[in-house]
Order: sequence, then C-alpha cells, then structure tokens
Amino acid sequence: MTAFLGVLIDGLSYGALIFLMAIGLSVTLGLMGFVNLAHTALAMVGGYFTVLFGERMGWPFGWAVLGAVAVATVLGVVLERSLFRLIYRRDALVQVLLTIGVMMMISAAMIYFFGPALQMVQIPEALRGRVSLGVLDASRYRLMLLGISLVLVVILQWGFERTRFGTMIRAAVDNQRVAAALGVPIQAVFMATFAVGTALAALGGALGVEALGLDPAFAMKNLILALLVVVVGGAGSIMGTFAASMMVAVFDIACKYYVPEIGAFAMYGLMLLLLMVRPQGIRGAKGASA
Repeated sequence: MTAFLGVLIDGLSYGALIFLMAIGLSVTLGLMGFVNLAHTALAMVGGYFTVLFGERMGWPFGWAVLGAVAVATVLGVVLERSLFRLIYRRDALVQVLLTIGVMMMISAAMIYFFGPALQMVQIPEALRGRVSLGVLDASRYRLMLLGISLVLVVILQWGFERTRFGTMIRAAVDNQRVAAALGVPIQAVFMATFAVGTALAALGGALGVEALGLDPAFAMKNLILALLVVVVGGAGSIMGTFAASMMVAVFDIACKYYVPEIGAFAMYGLMLLLLMVRPQGIRGAKGASA
C-alpha cells in the first residue's frame, strides 16, 4: 500500500510538471488555432535562466524562478509580436516549420551560452527530504509541485470561464470581426494569452530542473509529452489537459515501476487506446484560427 501511494504521488507530481508545460500549448492550439512547437523551448529557457540566476548569480531559489519566468515570458512576447503573429492565418505546415526552426535556434543558443552538459539547481532546504502523512511518505518538493498545479488549475479555469478577459478570448476565437466591432482588442488579447501560456511553460521548466534534469534536448523530449497530453486531453480544455497530464504521468510512472520492460512504451499505448475511444480527446474544445 505504501509503495502504491508513493508511485501515485510521484506520478501526480510528474503530471503537475507536464501540465505546466502543456497547458499553454493546449490554449494556443485549441483557442488560437496556432501550432506552436517552440513552446517547450520557452520552458527550457525558464530552466536555464533559473540555473543562471540561482547557481551562477546566487539568487534565492524563489527569486531565481520568478526571474526566469519573467525572461522567458518577455522572449515569448517578442517572438509572438515579431514572428508568430505573421503566420496565425497561414497553413499548419508553415506554423510547424517556423516554430520548429525557432525551437532549434533556442536550443543552439542554450548550448552556446551554457554548454551541452546537464544542468543542476539547488532547491531550498525547506523543500528537501520527505514528509510522512500517516502511511504516506512523499517528497516535499513533489508535494509542492502538485499543490502549485492544483492552484493553477482553479485559477485558470476561473480566469477563462468567469472573467472579462476569458470572455474576450472566447469572443475573439468565435468571430474576430464581430469581436473587433464590439471593441475587443484582438491582437492584445492574443498577445496576453500567449504570454500567459509562455509564463506557465517557463514555470514548468524552472521547477522541472530538479525533477526532470536540464540539457539542450529538454525542449524536444518534453514537446512529445506536451503534444501527447494536448491530444489526449483535448486542445483548448484546461480540465482535459490537467486530467490527461495526471493520467498519462501516473500510468507512465506505474508501468516503469511495476513492469519496467514495457515502461518506455506503455503511455503511447494508452494514448492510442484513449484516442480510439474518444478521437476528440477527453474534453476536446473546438479550436478556431486566430
């Protein structure tokens, strides 16, 4: 029982990181109709700048994470305003090719400035070690990751469903001309949406350095996971993305623990099974082109 609970907590905390890196991609793909395969490269920027601020400049861990999120968000907004907005109405193939090129350029830049070696970060003493809760014995850091993801799910769901900003996003997606005629600043709304998605990805990259490791292949490895979660959860669905992140991560960790011979392939089998049952994903939302 204790081992099962440990696997469950590890899986849920892993799912929390996947959710942070996937939710922005889900929003831009499902609501804006933009295929941004450079998304996890921006998460990688968050990780590398956390190392820069925390390990090389001596900032406290929390400030290093916030600084890294800020840098990655600014970079994401610059890319959105200078490059990405020019191809919102283009074919998906054009978007894929451009964003893959951006991802490769960012990866090359990280190698140039930080080198090809695996990067490490020291977490605060308060987040090290394990905590016992009855029969449950879990890592403090992993419990923190899980708590952050649960808080963000509530905030994002409320923000997109209950606030004026969320209403403007839905209006801009449904019909840009009518929304613009009603005074909705379409370009500003899309830029803000992209910035939120980038900030969440950067947060996932920053917090994932200790749990996932960080090297120049980080973007490509986690892009596959992010796409898997978006497809299974349904593009544009916050709750669907969260559910898919947790389901895929727990299943992956459990298989690697109990049946390591097939652990590396099990989650792809789960994806195929789920898509055979629900091709639109768990809670797929109809996207629209920006």
